Amino acid sequence: MPYAMYLRKSRADIEAENHGQGETLLRHENILRELAEKMELTVTEIFREVVSGETIDARPEIQRLLRRIEANAYDGVLVVDIDRLARGDTVDQGIIARTFRLSGTKIITPKKVYDPYSEFDEEYFEFELFMARREYKLISRRIQRGRLASVRDGKFVGSTPPYGYNRVKIKNGKGYTLEPNGEADTVKLIFKTYIDGSGASVIAEKLNSLGIKTRSGKPWSRSSIADIIGNPVYTGKIRWAHRPGVKTIENGSIRTKRITSSKCVISEGIHEHLISEDDFFRARRLSEKNRKAPVKADTSLKNPFAGLIRCGKCGSAMTRLGGNKHTPYDTIRCKNRSCGCVSAPIYLVEESVTEALEQWLSRYEIVINAIEETAEKASEEISAKMSELSDIAEESEKLRQQTENAYDLLEQEIYTAEVFRQRLIRLSERKKQAEEQASRLNTEISEIKKLIDFGKTISPEILSVMECYRKCENAWEKNAMLKTILEKIEYVKDVPNRRGNRENAGFALKLYPIVPKEYEP
Repeated sequence: MPYAMYLRKSRADIEAENHGQGETLLRHENILRELAEKMELTVTEIFREVVSGETIDARPEIQRLLRRIEANAYDGVLVVDIDRLARGDTVDQGIIARTFRLSGTKIITPKKVYDPYSEFDEEYFEFELFMARREYKLISRRIQRGRLASVRDGKFVGSTPPYGYNRVKIKNGKGYTLEPNGEADTVKLIFKTYIDGSGASVIAEKLNSLGIKTRSGKPWSRSSIADIIGNPVYTGKIRWAHRPGVKTIENGSIRTKRITSSKCVISEGIHEHLISEDDFFRARRLSEKNRKAPVKADTSLKNPFAGLIRCGKCGSAMTRLGGNKHTPYDTIRCKNRSCGCVSAPIYLVEESVTEALEQWLSRYEIVINAIEETAEKASEEISAKMSELSDIAEESEKLRQQTENAYDLLEQEIYTAEVFRQRLIRLSERKKQAEEQASRLNTEISEIKKLIDFGKTISPEILSVMECYRKCENAWEKNAMLKTILEKIEYVKDVPNRRGNRENAGFALKLYPIVPKEYEP
């Protein structure tokens, strides 16, 4: 019967590799291959996890393995140790334990074989997962204490050095420090120009015009200049936990957000400073002064496309610019000053969006009617495919019985080991073909059911959105109405504005409606 092999590195393995102990996955694969050969197990697929993630969401190979286990693709999974499967929280551990238990898939390690149908093995498996999680938390706390101690000693513990420095190994000691590189002159130029009175946006434009690139190769922006001005590392300090990762739950999934913390650790570093503390604090005071924006008299929403429309050239959000004596109407423009996307009057953009939506909704209504008309025919198609699935299930049962007979003939010494192996391979291939056919039919049935359900559950209010939109009295109401039907709008314009050419605006729009993509008209 087919078995799978799951390989994953731990943090300890990565550290061991750095000390010359060899490639971990290859070493573990050799151990498990020897185990499979000793137990006479046929390994048909190997899952190699090359990322080190705490949760299932961060590990694509374990997700793929669990989907295959749910489809009863294997009799067992070989792993070096239980903690290779899960070191996440109790939710992730519960998902893995339940998947193995309900599918009846064994877990095979060099120390023990875990049978999901054995109550003792199930309890022992859950206990092993608990201990793995406990060990993971202890290791994490020890690593954090070590990093904090290194920071207080003035060492750099980050993986990516700040702009202007390289990360180098400390000579005759443990840890890393920072060493100025060719970017240091740009850092000094930024601080000098800022202290002389130029704003962050002006400095960004100047650096871009000089052809100076950021570390990533992207153009300079106001925020990238502000990050440099606010980083005390350039005065010889080490800052730690300035933007720690905070875990939140969004749509049932764990997401990590970086939030600026006022409780960060700042200590005296052992690296060379680029800026004096006087210049640094002078720049910080100017930055705080520039952030004090005047209070607007009218804060009501004026842009009906707020949060919806983005530049199709650079991806930045488009913003509204109020009219003046030269341009007596509001315009929509890209907030990225280095982007060449040209602005356009909002009223022309609104006319184009409403016209496109009206045409789209008329076609959408035709699609809905077509789905309702073909619902009966789709039901008949589902019945036919269910009959095919029943035939495949009977064939799978025959293959299972033939496999058991092959084992009996081997035990009775009617089959030699070679004949048994060849017979087992042929049966496994036929079983795999049957599983693939069943999977294809299940997918087709799911798509047909989705089509029927979509026709039944579609809200009729979506067809009257534009009628309601025309009755809206302000931009806030229009914005709320558009967000019920649109995910986003992409705007592109390369033709410069010219007087008397308002009817031919020269922009292109791409609308992304909030509907299942496979049913877009």
